[in-house]
Amino acid sequence: VMACREAWERAAILAVVCPGPVQPTEKFSTVLNSVDDFLSCPFQEPELHFRLKRIVRSKNPTASSAIPADFKEKQRVIPLVGESPSFRRVIDKISVLAESRTTVLISGETGTGKEVFSRAIHYQSLRSGKPFVPVNCGALPDHLFENELFGHVKGAFTDATSSERGLIAEADAGTLFLDEVDTLSPAGQVKLLRFLQDGEYRPVGSGRSVNADVRVIAATNTDLKRRVEEKLFREDLYYRLNSLSLSIPPLHDRIEDVVPLTAHFLDRYAREHGQGARTISAHALKQLMAYSWPGNVRELESVITRALTFTRSPVLQPDDFDLPSAPNDETPRIRSLREAKSKTIAAFERRYLASLLAQHRGNVTRAAIAAGKERRSFQRLLRKHNLDRHSFDG
Repeated sequence: VMACREAWERAAILAVVCPGPVQPTEKFSTVLNSVDDFLSCPFQEPELHFRLKRIVRSKNPTASSAIPADFKEKQRVIPLVGESPSFRRVIDKISVLAESRTTVLISGETGTGKEVFSRAIHYQSLRSGKPFVPVNCGALPDHLFENELFGHVKGAFTDATSSERGLIAEADAGTLFLDEVDTLSPAGQVKLLRFLQDGEYRPVGSGRSVNADVRVIAATNTDLKRRVEEKLFREDLYYRLNSLSLSIPPLHDRIEDVVPLTAHFLDRYAREHGQGARTISAHALKQLMAYSWPGNVRELESVITRALTFTRSPVLQPDDFDLPSAPNDETPRIRSLREAKSKTIAAFERRYLASLLAQHRGNVTRAAIAAGKERRSFQRLLRKHNLDRHSFDG
């Protein structure tokens, strides 16, 4: 990083930070302070696009015109593919939600396409010509949430050598998409609630409030109502976010959509790679429909992409897919196995976490390092399994 700064003084540098078992050192913090922005793993491609565009604009306000034409297009709507009745019912709600200015809460398992649906709502609304800004709340450290959301003024803190707009300002007149909103800390929840109630915010270090014209769409892959009942999420914020709601069914509940989705991914791969269209055999398609797809549409896309990458055959066969084989009539048994596996893993996780907390006398930081997890991720696991660190500090 230092070498880049010396060689290219005006270079825009984005760091990608992935947590590991080693505790960050002072040198690591110095490096982070030397970059223009950073992303924490895991992150989504649209968020990377947004951060890069933001850095380029901060370095050169006129540089936005130099961004390739397909840059914005990559962030627009991905086709919503599916013909099942449950999926079509969700599709039919998009136009209704797009007409409203109210907040929307989208729920669904990981990989069901919550961000895709949020983009569809945005681009069918009157805000379609304005920014759509995606934010992964789980990737934002607690101490940076307010600065990222609201921005700061010059002199707000030691390294604030200039004022910087926050994500709300970036989304002005458009839509702010808050993914994994359930991961917000209690302090973060309060700040978000206040913004939703008042429609205004204060940049860090500023004494003046700023009005905001931003529609908020939030998403979660958890049962947020249950988290409210467990006192892990604010009830007033839940009702603010849940003014309108959209629940996306998992792929295993609309298994017939595997057929059109597979055709869509085959066609898209051919177009993107300049190849002739390839097909899939009936036996291979039957294999895909027999699988339970715990990773939903995202997993299906990955499986098909791997198969297309590693085989040159014009017709994909069962052996081309990295999946456990199962005939169609055994689907219920597979789901039962999945449930049993899920419960076994959950029981193991809880015992493992409890053992680490006991070993480190309730010290979450040390337990997280021992587990090779980021502290924030470790705390989410504790909340998931209803473990209180204070029960282990004796």
